Order: sequence, then C-alpha cells, then structure tokens
Amino acid sequence: MADMVSMETRRLMASAASVESREVQALLVVLSVTAGCTDIISFLGLNGLFTAHITGNLVILAAHFFSGEAQIAPMLSVPVFIVIISLTRVLASSLESRGLASLQPLLLLQFLLLSGFLVLCVAAGPRIDPSGTVEIIAGMLGVSAMAVQNALVQISLKGAPPTAAMTGNFTLFAMSVGEMLVGGNPADIAEARKRAARALPAILGFAVGCGLGAAYEVAIGLRSLVLPAGLALLAFAMGFAAKPDGRRR
Repeated sequence: MADMVSMETRRLMASAASVESREVQALLVVLSVTAGCTDIISFLGLNGLFTAHITGNLVILAAHFFSGEAQIAPMLSVPVFIVIISLTRVLASSLESRGLASLQPLLLLQFLLLSGFLVLCVAAGPRIDPSGTVEIIAGMLGVSAMAVQNALVQISLKGAPPTAAMTGNFTLFAMSVGEMLVGGNPADIAEARKRAARALPAILGFAVGCGLGAAYEVAIGLRSLVLPAGLALLAFAMGFAAKPDGRRR
C-alpha cells in the first residue's frame, strides 16, 4: 500500500512539473492570447457573438429571447460548443487507445477550424450580415475552435489552468492572493503563491489577446482573424517541443 501511495505521489509531482515546464507554459500563454483575440474579434465583427465565452452567449440568448429578438448564432453556439467538446474527447480517446499523443492532433484541429473561420469571413466580403448563412457557419467554426482548445487543455495538458475561460483563473488568483495576505502556515502560503503564479500568465495572455484582437478588428475588420489563425499555427509548432507526459513525440 505504501508503495502504491508513493507511486501515485510521484505521478502527481511529475504531472505538476510537466505542466510548469517552460515549453508548456509558453504554449499555454499562446493559447490564452489566441482565445482572447478570437473572442473579441468575433464579438466586434459578428454582432456580439462570443466564441470562447459561452456563458456570455447564454446571457445574450436569454436577453434576446425575452425581448423578442432571438438570434441564431448565439442560440446555436451553446449546443455546438457542447457537441464539439464531446467529439474532441472521443477523438482524443481514440488516439490514446492507439498509443498516440493527443496534443498535436488537437492543436492542428484547432488551427484548421480557425483557418476555416478566417476564410469564410473573408469570403463574405466587407458587408458582414451576422444573421447570414455563411456568417453563422463561420461563427460556429470559431466556437468549435475554442471548444477544441477548452478540451485539449484538460485532456492533453492535465493540471494546466484554463486558457479560454478566465472566470476560474481570476477566482483562483484572487483567492490565492487572499491566502497570502492572511498569512499562516508557510507551506499553505507557498502553495497559494504557486497557484497564483500558475493562473496569472493565462489571465495576462487573454487580456493581451483581447487588446490585440480589438485593435486589429477595428483596423481591418474580420480579416484580423488571421491573427488567431497564425497564433494557432504557432501553437501547433510549439506542440512539438511541449511534452506534457514526459515522452518524446
């Protein structure tokens, strides 16, 4: 029994160390920036559609429903997000059952979805109709890309903070800072400091992504989606160096 506990402890320590490696931390920051700029560009360019912040779409959906102005894209975004996350889990399980790592294939899938988002928005031309068929399909590709990102962090980078939904990160960061201010057990303070340090890069990355995405969208419209698509390609390349499970890819 003692040997089993020791093995489990070593496994958890190795998992935590892998998440905190420089390569993985850098990848998490890039993913956070990607989510931030994708979310703000879709919000500004597609009449308030959130691609990463699905909770926001629920709020918008409820508001439009009770005001009699229901919109298709926010209505579709929630079931699409759920379905894509489920399918991503199935895909990852299929890869893992064959002894293949899931990180790079999922990063590639995210890049392809964001590229499709970009292509359809550019093809729609400068006069974007958020209720148009092409624009709705484009928005759902963006939602799907963010669903894949949400899933891949939990599946392939276990123990890592979320990179597309910041509420949990803000809560964790604020709670950890509170624990440090309260003081007490030095071990608890050290653990709180680690939790805050783990959440902060994702928060800052998302904020930077929002700033960059907003500036680009105002300047060049939905063609600014080239930014998150390019970042997704960078993330895919970085996936070759990131080894969250300690194995060589």
